[in-house]
Amino acid sequence: MYQVILFDVDGVLLSEKRCFDATTLSVWELLYSEHALALPGESFHADPDEEEIGRVRQAVFDHEKVLEWLKSRGMNSNWDMVSLLFGFQLQQLLRQLDDLRPDFVEEVLNRPLNRKALQMIGDQAKQAGVEFHPRFGDILSVLEDAGPGEMDLLSCIVDHVEDWSGIKGNSFSHGSALWKLGREVYQEWYLGKDLFEKEEKKQAVYPEKEGFLRQEIPLADPAIIRDMLDELSNRGIALGIGTGRPARETQVPLKEMNLYDAFDSNRVVTASDVRGAEEIYADYAPLSKPEPFTYVKAYFGSDSSDAKSVAADLPLPSGEEILIVGDSVADLLAARKMGCRFAATLTGPTGERARSKFEEMGADYILKDVTELADRLKQQEEERARREELEREKENQSEEESV
Repeated sequence: MYQVILFDVDGVLLSEKRCFDATTLSVWELLYSEHALALPGESFHADPDEEEIGRVRQAVFDHEKVLEWLKSRGMNSNWDMVSLLFGFQLQQLLRQLDDLRPDFVEEVLNRPLNRKALQMIGDQAKQAGVEFHPRFGDILSVLEDAGPGEMDLLSCIVDHVEDWSGIKGNSFSHGSALWKLGREVYQEWYLGKDLFEKEEKKQAVYPEKEGFLRQEIPLADPAIIRDMLDELSNRGIALGIGTGRPARETQVPLKEMNLYDAFDSNRVVTASDVRGAEEIYADYAPLSKPEPFTYVKAYFGSDSSDAKSVAADLPLPSGEEILIVGDSVADLLAARKMGCRFAATLTGPTGERARSKFEEMGADYILKDVTELADRLKQQEEERARREELEREKENQSEEESV
């Protein structure tokens, strides 16, 4: 019997559609907005309809091929994904510009790549007559030798700069000015103007953005999910959350669906906690999945010190008593580092196609959706009880025969 079960949110309780919509719209904005590169070829605006959102997503994810590849390699953070996808396109533009204005390219690669820098790059590209057309699928050829996880994938983009420019730096790394800008753009898309300004304490660039936060899509009937969670809780299992979402983006939709209070509030750990820990323990960043910090802290308790989770001796001695429920390779890798059991849900972006990957990696359970979890565990307990009963009967029979 498990003592603690920790759930991811995206791809387990809520659809990741809106998160990935915001990811691709962020890349689109950074390429075509007048407040960024302002490249020709697209007419950017901040209130696209569903048809246009779908078109942008199909382009940026190259008909989902890029997304599926990144998820299969353990990329879990939408902020990192924005940085990676836009950063590669920016480098491709700079490579073309380097043939015409190398001194300028050298200058910008040695300075923070903030909004002002992007606008300067866009202006220089126009003046030089550069015709740039993003080829979003090309990024996979650069990443093909990367190890799993955000750190290795982002490192490939950092190394790629040096490969073609000879300039070594951290302009494209996790936590850089470009990464922070990508995060800011994503948050504005996801939260919308009012909540963005409240949370980020800065003025929205595009106040017409309504935000996706209140358009979340549950992956099953919330009432059925709640019944399943209550059944697990009634069995004496502590329930928690370990998510790549920030705190507000976790609380609002789950509260609206009457799911949030099914979890132990001291076992809810979000990207907000991870970000706070990274600011203190910068040498250990990134701490997001597939690094196990999120789930380790959820197990120890959100009121425990970050130091305890950062320095935890893994695998955990009690790992066999902990079950992690997630939809991604990043979740599974974190569980393995902790020595925990893992239940994979097939409700992530790749759906049923993810089954073979989870089977290959040895997931302990593979669920059609999260609502199957309680019944699957109950069935396992009943099978274990039957085996134990058979063993006892065999022992009793053996003792009788020996007499």
